[in-house]
Parts: sequence; C-alpha cells; structure tokens
Amino acid sequence: MGARPGSPVVVVLYDGVRLLDVSGPLEVFAEANEHGGRYELKTASPGGADVRANTGTRLGADLDLAAADPRGATVLVPGGPEWARTIADTALVAQIRRLAGGANRTASVCAGAFALAAAGVLDGRRATTHWDLTGRLARRFPRVRVDEDAIFVKDGPVITSAGVTSGIDLALALVEEDLGAEVARLVAKHLVVFLQRPGGQSQFSVRLETGRPRTEVLRAVLDAVAADPAAPHTLDDLAARAGVSTRHLTRLFRDELGRTPARFVEQVRLESAQHQLERTTEPLDVVARRAGFGSVETLRRAFARGLGVTPSDYRARFRTTGIG
Repeated sequence: MGARPGSPVVVVLYDGVRLLDVSGPLEVFAEANEHGGRYELKTASPGGADVRANTGTRLGADLDLAAADPRGATVLVPGGPEWARTIADTALVAQIRRLAGGANRTASVCAGAFALAAAGVLDGRRATTHWDLTGRLARRFPRVRVDEDAIFVKDGPVITSAGVTSGIDLALALVEEDLGAEVARLVAKHLVVFLQRPGGQSQFSVRLETGRPRTEVLRAVLDAVAADPAAPHTLDDLAARAGVSTRHLTRLFRDELGRTPARFVEQVRLESAQHQLERTTEPLDVVARRAGFGSVETLRRAFARGLGVTPSDYRARFRTTGIG
C-alpha cells in the first residue's frame, strides 16, 4: 500500500480545520522530499476556496475538492475542534467518501476520524482519535472498533492517528512504509522528533495527571516523590514525611487519587525509567537504580505491568515507527 514515486498526497481543507493537523504531516512529507521522496503535495477544499483554520489563519487550497483525483494518492483528512459541525456537512463527507473509495490509502489526524467514520470509511475497522474523543467516536459510530490508547492505527489501507501532533507520527510511518526506516529516521532527526514515541496516548506526566489534591499533606508527598523517584518511598517513609499515620495517608490516596501510595510511586518511577530509556544509552541496571527500582528484574516487572513490554523492547521502538 506504499506510495509510488511521484505519488500525490491530497490534504482535505475546510473551515475550522486544526492548523497543526494540516501543517505537521505536510512538513514531514516535504522533508522526505529532501531525502529522496517524490511526494506531490496538494490541498483541496470545497470549491477550491480559501478556508480559515481554527487559529484564524487563512489557508489557500490548490484545487477544488470535487476535482481532486484520488487514484494512486494518499488522502489525508485532518481534524478540527468543531468536528460535529464538520460531519454535518454532507457535501464534504460525500467528497471524503469519494476520495477514500479511489485512493491508494486514506489517513486521518485527530478528530478527522469522525469525518472518515461519517463517510463509512471506518466501518468494521480498527481506528483511533484524540484520547478525549475516543468514547464519543465509539458511541456515535458503533461499527468502528476504537483503540483508545494507540498513537496511530493501520487497518488495511486506512490509517488513523490520535491527537494533534500524532499527525507527525502518522506521516513518519507513511514515509517509512514508502521509503524505508532509514529515510524516516533521517526525516525525524531533521524535524527533531522521535521516530516512534513509545507507549500510547496514556503517557502523560504522572504528577501532572494527578492534578492538585485538596489536602496540603498529600500535595507535599506527591511533589516529593516526583522530585526524587529514586529516594526511599515506602509507605512508612511517606507517612513519616507527611506526619500522619500510614492508614490516614492510604485513605487520602484512595479518596483523592483512586490509587494506593505504592501504585503512585511505581508510576512515577516507571515514567522516570521511560525518560531515561528514551534519552540515554545507559545500561538497564543503571536505569533501574536511578529510577528507584533497585534491580533490573523489578524494572522489568514494572514495565510488564504498566506498559506490557520489556524495557529493552521499549527502547528499541525508537528504531522504527512501528508501521509494520
């Protein structure tokens, strides 16, 4: 399903489209052309008219959407904050359906999955979208098998990606499929992005994800763990630091965070280990010690529980986008 030499990429434009959903993938394909690619990049809008992106930026189209030829093309449908209004545009959805029916492959970024679903392109297929929209996509289009955590999902000739910047991940995957991993790596390096970000959409900072607890004692404990994951953080240590009983501290964690102190500590340490594996070449025993796991075996068990992969496999994912 890879692109042929000189293969066109048609990006669908419409009012309210998210600017980065458009510009991110286009930048990847343009950079690939600097390294042997031959992508013919075109933008198409209803009537060929200029559109306003979600930022208010005016975007010019190369051609009328109705005149776009999908044969041999990659058709890319970006998303936008007003996705409900977008899929209510029956003429736009009909053109997306037409293009997808004749394209070599069809891709969406973020909420663009709703447009593909409305066009029937995702019926019976696995797909993803922004983490905040996966539930709505599943409820509104029950024939779509929604993957809530994937950065992108490839199901036959249809590829969907998660939120906003994941359009870059998707485009890199398509470049790898077309031109090989070496070119994709070079493009990622020039754009200063990861070739494949490890994990899924659920990779958010553990401390930020917990928000600001109501209890000052709990806030202080969370900040201390996040600041130094490798320090001793047994339940007794945390309770002593907070000046409360272990039972009271456990209750605070349960009531405000919905998890145990041990679980929070492991999540912070797991995140610390992920960052080290992403950014360094340190051996696993060093990573384990610096993250607070103590041993490689404990590190492996934490990765198996939290991510379903080994630390070595996690690090190796940077060698490819995972399109295969």
